Amino acid sequence: MRPAFDPWSPLFVAHPYDVYASLRENEPVSWFEPTGQWLISRHGDVNALLRDRRLGRSYLHVATHSEMGRPDDPDHLAPFWHVIRNGMLDLEPPDHTRLRRLVSQAFTPRRVEALRPTVRRIADQLVDDFVADGGGDLVARVAEPLPVTVIAEMLGVPEADRHLLRPWSADICGMYELNPSRAAADRAVRACEEFSDYLRTLAAKRRADPRDDLISALTQVDGLTEDELVGTCVLLLNAGHEATVNTTGNGWWALFRNPGELERLRASPELLPTAIEELMRYDTPLQMFERWVLEDISVRGVDIPRGSEVALLFGSANHDPAVFTDPARLDLGRTDNPHVTFGAGIHFCLGAPLARIELTSSYGALLAKAPSMKLVETPKWKPGYIIRGLESLLVEI
Repeated sequence: MRPAFDPWSPLFVAHPYDVYASLRENEPVSWFEPTGQWLISRHGDVNALLRDRRLGRSYLHVATHSEMGRPDDPDHLAPFWHVIRNGMLDLEPPDHTRLRRLVSQAFTPRRVEALRPTVRRIADQLVDDFVADGGGDLVARVAEPLPVTVIAEMLGVPEADRHLLRPWSADICGMYELNPSRAAADRAVRACEEFSDYLRTLAAKRRADPRDDLISALTQVDGLTEDELVGTCVLLLNAGHEATVNTTGNGWWALFRNPGELERLRASPELLPTAIEELMRYDTPLQMFERWVLEDISVRGVDIPRGSEVALLFGSANHDPAVFTDPARLDLGRTDNPHVTFGAGIHFCLGAPLARIELTSSYGALLAKAPSMKLVETPKWKPGYIIRGLESLLVEI
């Protein structure tokens, strides 16, 4: 009997890779009835469909819900969708093109590289405090505050307000899980309303008294509506730290499970750039990314009609033996590593260079300042499957 794809099972979330191997081998394009999606599990297909303009993150630029055979949005989700659909992740050209061009001005290679000293300073301080306390929860003490602090400084969120950001983001991202509950939806709506109100107030202050931050800059951009400013900032917070948090936690857990590779990295810290790429591949923080089918397509002989939703299994693609030699092995020196962790095509992660700087800074600081760090207890995975990460990671120095 083949292992079952069950994204609500804690056992599956903890180790989905045997199921992925079965899907790739036996049914690389498979229908998953509980969510009404086509699962796509091979690297070549995932990579191609991410770039295929016959698919989109949204269909509302070409059709109504009814024209695509979909129900209308429930009224109680209106505040959530208003925020999300004003961010570029859930937009398609031409609106996506316009917004990405505007926001990308804050993520030019020169601007991102200029952030490196700031990121290192924040990482060093977090790790120094962590070491001084003899360790603790690596996720809560280092993995979470680093990217949240970086994106908060970029946006211009005052330090006194930054404790609000992570809970808002977690509640909003709960809606990206499969078949979210009404309680999760209500939390996401409340977070969108509170975060939107906060950002509108802050934008008004920055419009009147601009500073050297992204919100000030966005208030000065011609053609950017206030709704788009809010949607952009919410997206930058969510996308700007969720993956980095989980790559840090998941990655250190992978290193502790592979002590030979951890010792290899400690002995040869120059491996850090390839190690970061391998850790992103090995336990991918975003396991699934969804696309709507805008025109009839065929994948490996399977016809997928317009109006369908495909679920691109990043975690499976990153373990495809057709692309990665011995994919179940953690190899921190792996150089041929075309993982899809940051996506591909027009929605390729805009913040990928910044994420790499954050990860290099935090791993580098921990390797240098806590060379004997060891695991205290086996961690537990959060229940979420799409955004997959640990509840905590307790270590001692």
